[in-house]
Amino acid sequence: MATSYDYAPLFRSSVGFDRVFNLLENAQRARTVSDWPPYDIVKTGDDTYRITIAVAGFSQDDLNLTFQSNLLTIAGNKGEPQGEGYLHRGIAGRPFEHRFELADHVRVSGADLTNGLLSIDLVREIPEAMKPRKIDIQTNATLAETQNAPKIGSRTAA
Repeated sequence: MATSYDYAPLFRSSVGFDRVFNLLENAQRARTVSDWPPYDIVKTGDDTYRITIAVAGFSQDDLNLTFQSNLLTIAGNKGEPQGEGYLHRGIAGRPFEHRFELADHVRVSGADLTNGLLSIDLVREIPEAMKPRKIDIQTNATLAETQNAPKIGSRTAA
């Protein structure tokens, strides 16, 4: 049984959260997509993550990774082998596509294919302008000193 949520009341009472509501709506629609091949998402540090996908049987040329405007897409398409007569085929080689919506300031730092596991490293880099900064608190005494300080070029009688 699928549950559908109506976000209209939240749209009416909030400003600037459009992207969050769109993510929630897209996540509900995306559940119909197959979860094959299986994958893990691991937080490896304070600002680093790794997505690992089991892509046994796929070569580096069969995989395609793209990152555009906070959307990471991993697609695999293995061509059909020519002239092989399988008696049993248990290793899946069907095409797949996984899409991951990444947060702002998260970028792909690298990808590696080892032993049938595709590992994609992600890092969150917050720009300096958005990082917290310390604000100095001034007292009335320091404010008075700065106002009474002698000014260069002031016109006073000597």
